[in-house]
Amino acid sequence: MNIIFLLIGCSVLIAAVFLGAFFWAARNGQHEDTYTPSIRILFDDEIQDDENGDKPTL
Repeated sequence: MNIIFLLIGCSVLIAAVFLGAFFWAARNGQHEDTYTPSIRILFDDEIQDDENGDKPTL
């Protein structure tokens, strides 16, 4: 029966840590930009030159 109390205490402690991390991230602006990730897939990647300065062929 004592192990149940220990496991409940550990789970409450872990839940409190995750809740604190969520509030810290929300307060520091981690979830501010909700528009850019949805349109990032639409932008083409830039083609980089190789070592000789030639354009890569497709």
